[in-house]
Amino acid sequence: MPDVSADGQDRTGSGRTPAGPAEDRRPLPGGPRRDWWRESVVYQVYVPSFADADGDGMGDLRGITDRLAHVADLGADAVWLTPFYPSPLADGGYDVADYRGVDPRHGTLDDFRALLARARELGLRTIVDIVPNHCSDQHPWFTEALAAAPGSAARDRFIFREGTGPDGAEPPADWQSKFGGPAWTRVPDGQWYMHIFASEQPDLNWDNPEVAADFEDTLRFWLDLGVDGFRIDVAHGLRKDLVPPLRDTRGGDTAPLNSPPAGLNHPFWDRDEVHDIYRVWRKITDGYAPPRIMVAEAGVSAARLPLYTRPDELHQAFNFFHLRCPWRAAAFRDVIDTSLADAATTGSLPTWVLSNHDVVRHRTRYGLPEGTDLRAWVTGDGRDPAADDVRGRRRARAAALLTLALPGTTYLYQGEELGLPEVADLPAASLRDPMWERTGHGQKGRDGCRVPLPWTREGSSYGFGAGGSWLPQPEGWGDRSVEAQTGRAGSFLELYRTALALRRGFLGDESFTWLPSAPGELAFRKGAGLVCRVNLSDEPVPLAPPAGAEPLLASEALPAGQLPPDTAVWFRSAGE
Repeated sequence: MPDVSADGQDRTGSGRTPAGPAEDRRPLPGGPRRDWWRESVVYQVYVPSFADADGDGMGDLRGITDRLAHVADLGADAVWLTPFYPSPLADGGYDVADYRGVDPRHGTLDDFRALLARARELGLRTIVDIVPNHCSDQHPWFTEALAAAPGSAARDRFIFREGTGPDGAEPPADWQSKFGGPAWTRVPDGQWYMHIFASEQPDLNWDNPEVAADFEDTLRFWLDLGVDGFRIDVAHGLRKDLVPPLRDTRGGDTAPLNSPPAGLNHPFWDRDEVHDIYRVWRKITDGYAPPRIMVAEAGVSAARLPLYTRPDELHQAFNFFHLRCPWRAAAFRDVIDTSLADAATTGSLPTWVLSNHDVVRHRTRYGLPEGTDLRAWVTGDGRDPAADDVRGRRRARAAALLTLALPGTTYLYQGEELGLPEVADLPAASLRDPMWERTGHGQKGRDGCRVPLPWTREGSSYGFGAGGSWLPQPEGWGDRSVEAQTGRAGSFLELYRTALALRRGFLGDESFTWLPSAPGELAFRKGAGLVCRVNLSDEPVPLAPPAGAEPLLASEALPAGQLPPDTAVWFRSAGE
């Protein structure tokens, strides 16, 4: 077989064709197909940390527009933008003060229109975040609610309740915030309001028809501007059981149930009534041409996840089981089998996610001992235990090829194509995640995966912006930059560019077949043409390509006749 190097270059002459000028990109993925999203690659932009055009240290829409060619040249089909709406930024923009505007720190509506236009020039679709579970405590509705009396129409848009215990001094129920502490805050007149997350993020009352109608108007506002879809934040949390008396979530010493198992009648997670909302939303998105899509962030059980992607509801749901899977062949095989089978029950395909703005970056996760408590780990300085970066690097590259070979949509998190690790030693003074304060400095939170991207080898912010960066970038960050990795054999960036270019040639046939494999190895065929083999063990295994198969890409150099540990390889089946 030819000597296939780690960046996919066949030393006998074949290899990746470099992307041409951005202006010469392909048309929008799928053309007029209604189901372009079934096997797409979506690139997540964490808006504060992607690129800063105005030099204030915070990412903005013009910065994204200026750098969108990178996403197109990578080979992605769409870009997903985290919230850029007016916000006090108590939780990275997920505390929205105005759902139909742009925060001045991120730009203007005209900047957003320019971003949409540039994306279309580059052949990219645009998906935006919508945050329907809660808003900011500076939203006009909540300001009005605080000024209004208990029992008023203004308060009914939220979840205000009387307290329990003497003089109502205890919360209405034992509901716990995902960020630590009670999910209730008391206001001066004695009532309490609910917030699943920070106290600056009051939950909306989806039993109130005014709330539902306002969000339908918000969907239409962004659809009319030209967005191609929505990522729905906390999609499983909108409806609550508010029938008095409010039910506690635990009894005795049982811990609060944040991710209830299938069928559990939890008071505020994954209630059946939430699906009524998405049936209405689907009718709205189906009324636009070309078709628009919706993807759910729903932290529910594997058995419940397909309910969100029924034909009259959402198009996709994030597959966090793949993200959380331990580095073992049997575990990945089980997740893949379950994901494909469950998605098939609703005629959909799974999504595949390795990292996002809420979790430790997978290069670092894969270098930590299995079973490491990640929340406790990020509270330290990254040295207890220390991640094995050599192992993490190999596994992250292999995981990329494994993931991109599977049927369905892959969501990439900005920087994973550069192989960025978690920045685990951020100083306490720089932390912005509300978890840090809500847990009494017990958990640093998620800032380590949100450090602004490096674009250039040099400069005060490695090309992020002229005015520094809102989170400190580590020394040597420029060595991981887009500039440093472009055209460099063996780099993460060239591995991803090669994989996405090759992947495009195997779209259309969604079939999946497991192939015989060695212990600790996964081997499968996607469609009729793409064969992927991944060694997740600690020892080399015999490399057994299909007869007459053409090697396409490997995550590491391949010794003759062997597939090394933590290595993946793609082949094109004979006759394809």
